[in-house]
Amino acid sequence: MNPQAPVRAADDSWLTVVYYRFRAWRGVRPFWAGLFTLIGGVPIAYFPYADLRLGNITIAMATTAGAGSLIIGVLLMTLGVALWFQQGIRVFAGVASILLALVSLPVSNLGGFFLGFLFSLIGGALALSWAPGKPEDAQEPQDARDTETAYATETTAHADGGRNSAG
Repeated sequence: MNPQAPVRAADDSWLTVVYYRFRAWRGVRPFWAGLFTLIGGVPIAYFPYADLRLGNITIAMATTAGAGSLIIGVLLMTLGVALWFQQGIRVFAGVASILLALVSLPVSNLGGFFLGFLFSLIGGALALSWAPGKPEDAQEPQDARDTETAYATETTAHADGGRNSAG
């Protein structure tokens, strides 16, 4: 199938139509930045409240900064979703994601055992580096100098309004 071909419901199955619509939706926003930031917030918020059970032994990984970890994790998840629906805040969300990831290192069990830290750091970097694409139909305005000739002689200097290559 050609990805540039128009999708018509009569030609393709509903799953193919949903896939192409999702792909078009994903292409105009920092999708991967939001996904990495969202995934990075989950271990940061989860690990301070998790219990590990080995047979009859329960190991609690709770720390005194559990509320701080929960706030950092929820903020990262919110920034990840906001990146999908508000592309204009990508610079703010990218910087905030990187700062929250760095703060999570001392606050939240080494940033969710470095898992949440790395995902949030990568998501923030992707958000900062993403730029919206230009539509194919947009034409750049021509500069006034483009109409002048590239070189000047005695005859072309008069045709260009008296200008020559010297200034």
